[in-house]
Amino acid sequence: MTYIIRPIKQEEVAPARRLIYSVAHEVYQDTRSLEESMAFYDSKGVLEDMDDVQGSYFDDDGTFLVMVEGDQIIGTGAIKRLDTDICELKRLWFLKEYRGKGLGYKMTRELLSFARDKGYQRVRLETDPVAQLQALNFYKRLGFYEIPQYSQHQDETALELVL
Repeated sequence: MTYIIRPIKQEEVAPARRLIYSVAHEVYQDTRSLEESMAFYDSKGVLEDMDDVQGSYFDDDGTFLVMVEGDQIIGTGAIKRLDTDICELKRLWFLKEYRGKGLGYKMTRELLSFARDKGYQRVRLETDPVAQLQALNFYKRLGFYEIPQYSQHQDETALELVL
């Protein structure tokens, strides 16, 4: 199978949002319907950075990538600028049937390479230490280490990697 990693296209933003919400719906074992969950989290602005992917990412020294198989988006990942030397790894989500195949690693490697090329010195991220324990362990295997919280997400673990 051929998997391609490339920048997201504007017409793919809505399907990418749905992918992120559907994976989160599964990971967090949300009891609402997917549509109800999406409406709830949209009302809270959870994915508001995706309302303007161009401005939130591409125009601000970041990127938003998708991994596709044929014409289907199977995963997402992004780098968002926090300041001159620090960026954030965001939106790394993969459909269940594509996990455990090294694709998240490939996407992360691509994103970290982008961050280095942009001159970032460190990359940060946040993840839920309970619902996303597998992700937390994945990041730690890549060399990320825990740091104090840097955002309002007090229930998440903050991690950093020196590039």
